[in-house]
Order: sequence, then structure tokens, then C-alpha cells
Amino acid sequence: MQPMAIIFGITSQDGLLLSQLLLKKGYTVIGFGRSASIRDNQNLASLGHKVQFFNGDVTDGDSIRAAFDQYPVSEIYNFAAQSRPGESWRLALETGEVNAMAAHRLFDLALHLRPKARIYQASSSEMFGLVRQSPQNEMTPFNPINPYAVAKTYAHNMARIYRETYGSYISCGILFNHESRYRARHFLCQKVTYGVACAKLGIINSPDKNERDEPLVRGAKLSLGNLGAERDWGFAGDYVEAIWLMLQQPKPEDFVIGTGLKHSVAEMCEIAYRSAGLDWRHHVISDTRFLRPLETGSTVADASKARDILGWTPKTSFKDMLRDMIAAHIERLKLQNGAP
Repeated sequence: MQPMAIIFGITSQDGLLLSQLLLKKGYTVIGFGRSASIRDNQNLASLGHKVQFFNGDVTDGDSIRAAFDQYPVSEIYNFAAQSRPGESWRLALETGEVNAMAAHRLFDLALHLRPKARIYQASSSEMFGLVRQSPQNEMTPFNPINPYAVAKTYAHNMARIYRETYGSYISCGILFNHESRYRARHFLCQKVTYGVACAKLGIINSPDKNERDEPLVRGAKLSLGNLGAERDWGFAGDYVEAIWLMLQQPKPEDFVIGTGLKHSVAEMCEIAYRSAGLDWRHHVISDTRFLRPLETGSTVADASKARDILGWTPKTSFKDMLRDMIAAHIERLKLQNGAP
């Protein structure tokens, strides 16, 4: 029998890449999302008519109930979120509703309507916050310091409670930063690779805007926040494979997913611009307006549990990931400018 999965947050990078993976594996895929978000997401066009879309809002229990009533899914993937940690200060209540309460509501409805379904909950390395040990693994204490991380920690703990109290099959992936050409453009890695593309093409003032409605590249300069911030960045295409593997295990567990390698923002800029034959110091500036009120500590994954149990290791290098993202931006910018 063909397996059926529903993806909440189908318009996200992870939702798209997981859809592609599941389709290759012969799944029937249901994409849950708001109609406007689905309609306006150009990346979803790559799926053609292979995915069945269900229009709904994850904060609306009736929407989730209707989806579960209509589709006898065996796997549930929850990527739905307000996904920007920095913006969560401005959108604190919305972040709590979407990232915490909506996930809790989904767990509860699945318990009653799809009790045999296996659930994946997208947790986050942001939960480690001001880190208490390095590298971080599944036993590292959480110490969240922004509304996004607090909401994710709530959902993560509720997943554990439903697992231990009701026997729900819910596995949480504590994913470290993961990127691809499908990442939303307001994320740091997309900003950097977009900046490289603009510099390579000689674009002084970019058509794309930042969160302050200014050109992302203005006067040939890319403005970023804390250049010293350090993270573990990996390729999202590798990470969705780990996500799928989690739900194929005999029992639900939590897994840290990351590369085990740490890079600073400045180092990312240096590698990305150098790949295009450029010196990043001529193109990037630090702007205090883009600093977070509190900066998450230096995070780096210990993914040995995923290696030992799932047989998973990342395949794509940091440099190759950045090169592919730059190439995607160059291609899009040339199309925008009418270049062949």
C-alpha cells in the first residue's frame, strides 16, 4: 500500500525538499498551508501536480481536524512556524501561537484522529540559547533566550509529554542551521549569497529588499549584524533525509542533526565571496540595526546519535552549498534583468 504523508508548512524550504524526497520514495504527499502562501510560492511549481494541497491554517484546529478527517495519513511532518528568531521579538505573541500552541494542538488532534500516525516535530538548535556545553547533543540542557526558541522548547517538551503519557509516536529533530537555494531570502545565508551574486554582476542597488524595506545591497554594500556570531551550517537537502529516517525507526526518539563544524558569519562571507573571486571586506559592513537584543551562543552539533542509529551523515560541504546558492541567485537576477 502506498504510504501517505501530510506536511504542515509545505511552503517552507524543508517542506519542499521533503516533498521531493517522499515523492521519489513513492509516497502520496499532502501539502497543508494557507492558500495565499501556496499560491504565491514559486518554488512549489517544481512539484507540478504531484502534491495534493490542503488549504488551512495551522493555528486553526478545525483546519487540522478537516485534513485528518479527509486523509488517512501514516506520517505527519510539522514544519509550520514563524521561522525567524530575530523577528520573534517583534512578533512574540504570533510566534508563541504558531510555534508552540499550534504544535500542541496538532499533537492532541492527531492523538484522537490519527493515533497510529508517526509525527515529526521540527525542533531547533536555537533552544540551546546561551549554551552550557559544546558541542550540543540530545542531553544538553536548553537555555532559550528569544521568543522563537522559547516557543520551540515548549513544543519540544509537549512532544515528549505526549510520547511518554499517551504513547504517541512523535520524534523531534533538533536541527542546526540548514540552508539551500530554497531558503527564504531573509535568512542570513541567503543574504550573504545574494550579496555575492550582486557583486559578481556589478549590481550597486539590489532589487530585493531587507526587513527594513531597503535594498539588500545598497551602494554595493551588504549590511549584516554580528559578524562574529558562530553557527553550525549544513545543507537542507541532506537534513530532510535524516528527518525521514527518524520516522522509520521502531520507536520515537529525538535526534540532533548538524555537521559538527562551526563557522562565523565573517568566515561565511570570506568563503562565499572568495568563491566568486572577490574580497568580502570590500562588500560587507556590520550594521548595529541588525543585531539581536540577545545573541544565541556558539552552537555546534554532536550528531553521533543520528550517525549511530539512523546511519546518517551530511554529504554536502559548506563551500558547495554556498556555491549552489550563489548560482541560483545569479540565475534569478539575470532573468530579472532580461539577460539571456
